[in-house]
Amino acid sequence: MLVRHFARLPTGLIILWCFLIWYLVMAALHFEPSLPLWLNALAMSALIGTALVLSARDGDASGQGFWRVFRLYAIPFCVASFSALVHDEGFYAMFAPEWSSNLLALGACLAFLAWIVLARRLSGGKSSAPSK
Repeated sequence: MLVRHFARLPTGLIILWCFLIWYLVMAALHFEPSLPLWLNALAMSALIGTALVLSARDGDASGQGFWRVFRLYAIPFCVASFSALVHDEGFYAMFAPEWSSNLLALGACLAFLAWIVLARRLSGGKSSAPSK
């Protein structure tokens, strides 16, 4: 089941997974145990996530799905906490000033992409969303 799930991921979600992996590597390497930092990120996530959920509605909120709504809250949290964590550390966008951090994050993303390729081969080469 898990293999099939990853084998069928569309390109957009694969990119989002890679962003999440990059975020997790950088957050782990530059972790700051500051409660105000994480509370601020949660508050920004609540405000912006709610605005995104409201703006993405098609009139019926029941059809949005848990993971879609989760992403609409998780992305602002990641952006707010990432920018606070790397503030004044010499980052350029999402890239660390030291190559080792970037290479570690890139390696993790490449490992994930290798998993996607393997999952697609194991599930018979099926890629992207299910056919209608």
